Amino acid sequence: MKVYPYIIEFLQIAIFLGIAPAFTGWVRMLKCWTQGRTSAGLFQPYRDIMKLFSKDVILADNASWIFRFTPYLIFGTAVLAGGIVPMLSIDLPITSTADVIVLVALFAIARFFTALAGMDIGTAFGGMGSSREMTIASLAEPAMLMAIFTVSLASKSTSLSQMVHVIYSGQSVLRPSLVFALLAFILIALAETGRIPVDNPATHLELTMIHEAMILEYSGRHLALIEWANMMKLFLFTALGIATFFPWGIAASGDIGFIPAALLIMMLKLGIAGAGLVLLETGLAKMRIFRLTEFLGSAFLLATLGMLSYFILE
Repeated sequence: MKVYPYIIEFLQIAIFLGIAPAFTGWVRMLKCWTQGRTSAGLFQPYRDIMKLFSKDVILADNASWIFRFTPYLIFGTAVLAGGIVPMLSIDLPITSTADVIVLVALFAIARFFTALAGMDIGTAFGGMGSSREMTIASLAEPAMLMAIFTVSLASKSTSLSQMVHVIYSGQSVLRPSLVFALLAFILIALAETGRIPVDNPATHLELTMIHEAMILEYSGRHLALIEWANMMKLFLFTALGIATFFPWGIAASGDIGFIPAALLIMMLKLGIAGAGLVLLETGLAKMRIFRLTEFLGSAFLLATLGMLSYFILE
């Protein structure tokens, strides 16, 4: 049995846990610079998480076990998903048993329990946020599966490692279907991570917030785990897009000697992706909630066009 893949797996999860807040800080810092505001710094998310962990947990009298259990489940599913996506190496033990369908299921489980926790206390904001989140999920998840299936058709597998290996080898480069799938994935990632124009993560306005409405009743370490998991989710979708469409630089073997170079290339890609996200958010405005169906419908249409173009043109 090879030991190196397991070492790389644990190393990837550790790096994932440590870098995710820094990536969020990088996006916030660039956004402040583009808008002419003073930035709190790259490491402000770490300070926020540490401050929340030091505070006491305040629970409502009618909070059930779902409300208490949800932060740990959200954090756990995010960590498990971080071990599935090939970030540093293709040869990972978890990727041989879990494919992209399992990854989407993990995101769905976290969303389901977040919506339940939002309704558990019985506040108006929680119910409103849960309703909006489920509406977005019913449109975003089919579009995401369709976009990923388009890539899996080209690689003849739903395994992320196999998909990365096929694109890495140059067998599926410059295909029209992949261009449509990439455009659809970008729209879906904006919706899934709660970024502009779907949601604004920096506001608590009653008429606009979606995800923030479901976690208003959380505090202390529970809120710290949820905020940390949200940072990991943003990192995950960025890493998933990089691995699926731009995998060059990921170590093709389980040799630990290639990991430093893979880590350096991944950091460079994340920096570019963060800059692209900031440009999108700076140039767009928050969309009305009733226009989200058109936005996500466009994502599903692009993903469908990608799949049809694969059968027609390729």
